[in-house]
Amino acid sequence: MSENRIDSTFARLRSEKRAAFIAYICAGDPNLAATRALVPALERAGVDIIEIGIPFSDPLADGVVNQLASSRALASGTTLNGVLECVRAIRTESQIPIVFYTYMNPVYRHGFDAFLADAEAAGVDGVLFLDLPPDEDEASPELRMHGPLKRIRLIAPTTPPQRIALLTRDASGFIYYVSREGVTGERSDVVAGLAESVAAIRKTTPLPIAVGFGIGTPEQVRAVAGAADAVVVGSAIVKRMGEFGSDPKFVEKVAAFVKPLADAVREKP
Repeated sequence: MSENRIDSTFARLRSEKRAAFIAYICAGDPNLAATRALVPALERAGVDIIEIGIPFSDPLADGVVNQLASSRALASGTTLNGVLECVRAIRTESQIPIVFYTYMNPVYRHGFDAFLADAEAAGVDGVLFLDLPPDEDEASPELRMHGPLKRIRLIAPTTPPQRIALLTRDASGFIYYVSREGVTGERSDVVAGLAESVAAIRKTTPLPIAVGFGIGTPEQVRAVAGAADAVVVGSAIVKRMGEFGSDPKFVEKVAAFVKPLADAVREKP
């Protein structure tokens, strides 16, 4: 891998003076063939970075919408090896930055070093481990990141300042700020005090800051884009994937839902 696609994308968007639009989907929902076709379609719809969730049977950070997506993906026979093969296929036509969003159980099963090497070889650019805290870097040296993959870190509204500094210290790619307490899911409003929270994180890191959880309308995307370097939409997209899963026009309908969301980061306030 030459220059990391995440870094080059944020560098380009800084020159364009706009935020990135990041879309989350669960791999294998409704099947891996659909994932293979959907990612390039989302890129054409204006998505800048794709988060691909590795389906897991007990996704504790996720609300019911994303839990159901994992269930559908597992029921379709999706495995980590299958997801890696899917990314390799996507790379034959798309160079959109791809971040794996995963719990540690599938990674333990695959082997940590093997996971990093296989993800890099497939064309993945970064990894967000949902349940691997930074404390493990000292307690479990065998779980330290190495190689070119970016280590995306999560920060929550309840994270104390000293913990924020610890999380950002060894992060790379970007910081994912979870704007709400609780699990993933659509909300009707943008959380109050978002700009102040993002500003506090900026004091500890030069990395771009992405904001997610509870964002699902163009109006919310525009509001968040005014305070952050990137906007993440997940549950709203995944909900439509569940609704359109058996539709022959699945890819077209999901992409049509995403396009006005992606367009919103390009609109001047």
